[in-house]
Amino acid sequence: MKQNKKAKGASSNWTLLLGAAFLMATSSIGPGFLTQTTVFTQSLAASFGFVILVSIILDIFAQTNVWRIIAVSEKRGQEIANLVFPGLGYVIAFLVVLGGLAFNIGNIGGAGLGLQVLFGITPQTGAIISAVIAILIFVIKEAGKAMDRFTLIAGFVMILLTVYVAVTTGPPVGEALSKTVMPDKIDILAIVTLVGGTVGGYITFAGGHRLLDAGVKGKDSIPEVTKSSVSGIFITSIMRIALFLAVLGVVSKGLQINPDNPPASVFQLAAGNVGYKIFGLVMWGAAVTSVIGAAYTSVSFFKTFSPKIEKNTNLIIIIFIIVSTLCFVTIGKPVNLLVLAGALNGLILPIALGSLLIGAHKKNVVGDYRHPVWLTIPGIIVVVVMAAMGGYTLINQIPKLWG
Repeated sequence: MKQNKKAKGASSNWTLLLGAAFLMATSSIGPGFLTQTTVFTQSLAASFGFVILVSIILDIFAQTNVWRIIAVSEKRGQEIANLVFPGLGYVIAFLVVLGGLAFNIGNIGGAGLGLQVLFGITPQTGAIISAVIAILIFVIKEAGKAMDRFTLIAGFVMILLTVYVAVTTGPPVGEALSKTVMPDKIDILAIVTLVGGTVGGYITFAGGHRLLDAGVKGKDSIPEVTKSSVSGIFITSIMRIALFLAVLGVVSKGLQINPDNPPASVFQLAAGNVGYKIFGLVMWGAAVTSVIGAAYTSVSFFKTFSPKIEKNTNLIIIIFIIVSTLCFVTIGKPVNLLVLAGALNGLILPIALGSLLIGAHKKNVVGDYRHPVWLTIPGIIVVVVMAAMGGYTLINQIPKLWG
């Protein structure tokens, strides 16, 4: 009897860890992810494999640091930042919520486009239906478990469908493998864009905050937290590699990808009308899970500032989704806001990771825990690289808003 209870507990815990991994992964696999991967593969061809490899390594070090420090300190990202430098947590919370709201408008629009492809309805109608589905997750009493299950199932379906499309294109796998190790050219901007898109903004904290909310915390949880964080990166990477191979298969045959909607064009060229419908399903799954991840993580950033917010977390998440949907349905995607939020998003990772790395060496944050040097040094490298590129992006984007 005890063995059955233990086995059930272990199974439940693994489901939770996998759920956090999929929440982080599906949060990063949004409409922008699909377009980004397609465009970079077009320009770099097989050499894009090297970009993916480097970004996976940087992503692992960024996420392993963040998740571990959150678990050991038993505090959310904004709380740690406030202990490192009073007021910094509020700044990070503001940036995360602004970025989360802006990108959620894009995500809800992507979900609407996915349903348009599948059923021929307008993107606005599709957006409203998608918002209702996302809201239902947080109406359920066990919202956390429902969110874990939904993102897990949607993630599996997206990956399987994209792998199928990749197989149908017959990509030059041998060339992709060789160029992953010895690329024809190295695109630094592509690496930074991929890292920012995979673990930047609210995505940095999605899984870590989910585990904290579920009670997975303390020094004893380090092995589980590490396993979950690395799993999240690998889930994202499998999707990225599958999409990369699908696009490479199309490009290697000399087929022309439609610049108006690159990922949809790839799926259609690969598998005809069936491929186009698969794209609709993948786009919807990618977008709606990103809506859920963005809303959940953004709200987790300011709920600790007030007991009333903490008590009504699910209601505020629902309001967050409704506001995002109303913005898309009434005014569409506010381009200036998205551009500015995108530029600010590039700065969230270095500021947040930098403050957490400092906090990892402060007793008032982590007690007697000693953060390993092999994690600290790569973490600092990620902070410096992303800060430089994030600053460059911000400086170049602001003039465009008023140009």
